[in-house]
Amino acid sequence: MSSEEETFRRLVVELRILEGTADALQSRINLVNAALTELTVASITLEGLEKEKKAAQLFVPIGGGSYIKAKLESVDKLIVGIGAEVAVERTMKEAKENLENRIAELEKTRTTLGQQFAQVIERIREHRTMLEELTAKVSEGEKAKGVRKAEERT
Repeated sequence: MSSEEETFRRLVVELRILEGTADALQSRINLVNAALTELTVASITLEGLEKEKKAAQLFVPIGGGSYIKAKLESVDKLIVGIGAEVAVERTMKEAKENLENRIAELEKTRTTLGQQFAQVIERIREHRTMLEELTAKVSEGEKAKGVRKAEERT
């Protein structure tokens, strides 16, 4: 096997690994974006609830585009998820701060993932360019040697 063939095979393997990495990073970015959307909606909801009076009529989503009517009892205390399906009671202020902190952390994570994704995409481009150059070089070498592709026999 020639040095060019070895280089070609190595580049192809590295390209596949990079493409897999890009796919994984894109999936993680999508998950972070979904979590950010959910937390942003929660934050907006808390802002709206703060303005409501006791006994205000609310429609509470129960999933599948369905809602139930409910009366607001109090916005002084909220139940806030803290992870691993654990929830604790918090004041409105604490709940809003918690959401803001989580949103900030996820935005940092999204930025970092975006930078990593951009780096991987750049390496993919570099590898594809090297593969194209190597393919052209091998093709020119075959023409210079008078090598031609075998014809199919019937």
